[in-house]
Amino acid sequence: MNPYVKSIQFKEDYRLLLTFENGEKRIFDLTPYFNKPVFARWKNTALFKTARVVSGSVEWQGEIDLSYDTLYLESKAVKKFPSQSKTTRGKKKNIAVAAVQKKKLSKARVAMK
Repeated sequence: MNPYVKSIQFKEDYRLLLTFENGEKRIFDLTPYFNKPVFARWKNTALFKTARVVSGSVEWQGEIDLSYDTLYLESKAVKKFPSQSKTTRGKKKNIAVAAVQKKKLSKARVAMK
């Protein structure tokens, strides 16, 4: 069973940033649906921005909705920001530098005695 939608944010080019109940963030592009008459109404940005979360799915005015299964399966996962991984690498590097400095300090103390 796929997770329910918890919240939505509107993005440009008729995309939604969806946050699911499991904490996952995914982007859903609505433009492929424009070729169906019922969904073509989304081209009106005022209507597009009436979207809201109802029972884990997304619903628009005019009885237009998409199920949480569709939203989850056809959306793309948001990649983690590169700065998050750099921070981890930076911490490891700082630990390694501290270890080298500690060894040098120990050798210096032994040499002084």
